[in-house]
Amino acid sequence: MKRNSRLIIISIAVVLSLFVGTVAWRWKSLPWSPGYQTSTPYIPPVGEIPPTATFFTPSTSTPTVEPDRVWLDPALPLDLQEQLRERWDLLIADSQENAGTVLAFNGESPLAYWVLVAAVPFPTVQDNLTLASLQTAWNEGKNPLAPAQPLLMSQETQKMLASCWGDPAPGAVEIIDSEDLSSQAWSRRPSLAILPFEVLRPDWKVLQVDGVSPLQKDFNPAEYGLALPISAVGTKPELFEGVEGNWDSEKMTSVVLTGVTALVRATAWTMEQKGINYPALDILDILLEADILHISNEVPFVQGCSYPDPGQVGLRFCSDSRYIELMETIGTDVVELTGDHFGDHGPEAMLYTLELYNQRGWPYYGGGSSRQDAQEPVLFEHNGNKIAFLGCNAKGGGYATAGEGYPGAVACDFSKMASQIQDLREEGYNPIATFQHFEYYTYPAQPDQIRDAHTLSNAGAVIVSGSQAHQPQGFEIEDDAFIHHGLGNLFFDQIYEIPPNTATSFIDRHIFYNGKHISTELLTIKFLDYARARPMTPSEREELLQIVFAASGW
Repeated sequence: MKRNSRLIIISIAVVLSLFVGTVAWRWKSLPWSPGYQTSTPYIPPVGEIPPTATFFTPSTSTPTVEPDRVWLDPALPLDLQEQLRERWDLLIADSQENAGTVLAFNGESPLAYWVLVAAVPFPTVQDNLTLASLQTAWNEGKNPLAPAQPLLMSQETQKMLASCWGDPAPGAVEIIDSEDLSSQAWSRRPSLAILPFEVLRPDWKVLQVDGVSPLQKDFNPAEYGLALPISAVGTKPELFEGVEGNWDSEKMTSVVLTGVTALVRATAWTMEQKGINYPALDILDILLEADILHISNEVPFVQGCSYPDPGQVGLRFCSDSRYIELMETIGTDVVELTGDHFGDHGPEAMLYTLELYNQRGWPYYGGGSSRQDAQEPVLFEHNGNKIAFLGCNAKGGGYATAGEGYPGAVACDFSKMASQIQDLREEGYNPIATFQHFEYYTYPAQPDQIRDAHTLSNAGAVIVSGSQAHQPQGFEIEDDAFIHHGLGNLFFDQIYEIPPNTATSFIDRHIFYNGKHISTELLTIKFLDYARARPMTPSEREELLQIVFAASGW
C-alpha cells in the first residue's frame, strides 16, 4: 500500500512538471510575453514611421489566452472599431489579456494605414512643413506656423497620435470637438490642425509634409510621416486580412479647371513661330495629371482662318483648325463654350467646331448646336465620384446666340440652372457651374459676379467658377460650396495689357473623394510671353496669394 501511494505521488509530480513546462513554453512564445523574441527585430524604413514612435505595448499580466479571440486597441479610429465589431467572423475578447491577436497601431507588417493631414484655414500662404517640425510642436509645444498657439485636433486624433508618438508636452495640443475644429482654426489664424483625411472639406488647405500630400496622385502612405500603420500581432493575424485604411486611390478624382483659352492674335502668332504645343511647355505635367481636364475655349475653329496678326485690331476671332492639336496634347476632357467669341464667324464655324470636338469624344456644355443642346449638363463618373458640368453666358445678347435650332453660347437662365443643379444633387452628382461673366480687371469680385455665383451655390453647386476673367480674382467658401470668381488666362496674349494683373493666373485642382468635393489646390502660373506660362517661384506665388486672399476679405 505504501509502495502504491509512493508511485501515485511520483506520477502526479511528473504530470504536473510536464504541464507547467508546456504552459511556460507556450506563454514564452506569445508575442506579448516577456521572453518572446523574433529572429530579426523590425526596423521601419526611413520616412515610414516617425522616429519617436512608441507603438502599442501589450499587457504583460498573466493571461488566459483564447487563440481565436481578438482585441482592438482603444486608440484605433472609432469608425474602424465599429466596422470590425459588426463583423460576424470576429470574436472580440472581453479584455486584451484573453485575446490571441491584437489589432493596434504598429509598424510591423502593416495591414493598412490611417492617414492624417496637417491642415490650415484655406487662405494660408504656406504650402509645406516638415515632419520634424510637427514632432517638435508635439514634444515641445513649438508650433511651426504660430509659436504661441497649440496644435488643434479632436480627442480621437490625439489618441491615435499618442499611440505612435507618445504623450504630447503639456499645452502642446488643444482638444476641440470635430464639429467646431474648422471654425476655431479660422478664428485663430494663423493656426495649424491635424485631422483624419476622411473629414477634409473645402475650407481646409492641406499642407505637404516633407513635400508629400495625400492629395497627390502618386501618394504612397508608407512614405508619408502622418500615415499611421495598423498591424495585427498574435496567434491569428490572418483574421484581420482585408482591413482597410481611410485613403484609397480608387476613390479619388482630380478635376482641373482653367481660365480663358483663345488661340488667336499674338498667342497664335507665337504658336506659328515656336510650335503649336509651345504654350503648354512648362505646365503640361499639371494639365496631364488631371483625371478630368476642363478647357474654356472661347474661339471657333475655322477652315481657312487667316494667318494670325499679333497687332490685330478688333475682336472678331478665329483659330486655325490645326491648333486643336494643343488641346489634344494637354489631355482635354471637357470643353466649356460659354465664351463671348464662339459666334464670331457664324453658325457654320460653330457647327464645324462642334464636329471637331465630337470626333475626339470631347463633351461640351454652355454652348452647342441649339439652346437645348447648350443647356444640357455634361456628366462624368470616375472612381465612384459623380461630377456634372453646366454653364452659361451672363452677358447675353449678341454674345449668347444659342436659340431654337441655332448654335452658340447660351444665355444664363438662372431659374433653369438652379432646378438642374437641384436635380443633379438628388441624383448624387457634384455640380460644377461655370460661366462667362462681365470682365473686371480687379482682384475683388464685383457685386453682380457675387450675386450670380451665390444663386448657383445656393442651388447646390459644389463649385462655382468664373471663366471670363483675364486676371486672378477672389474666392468665397459658403458652407461646402467653393467659389472662385475668376482664374485668369490659360492661353491668351494679354501679358502686357494690364501688368502685372494679366501676367499671372490660377489653375484650380479640385479633389473629390468618396463622392464628395473635399479640397482644392491652387496652382499658380506666370506668363513668359504672349503664349507660354510657367509655374511661379515661391516668392511670386506668395505675393499673388497674399493679394488675392486680401481681395477675398480674408
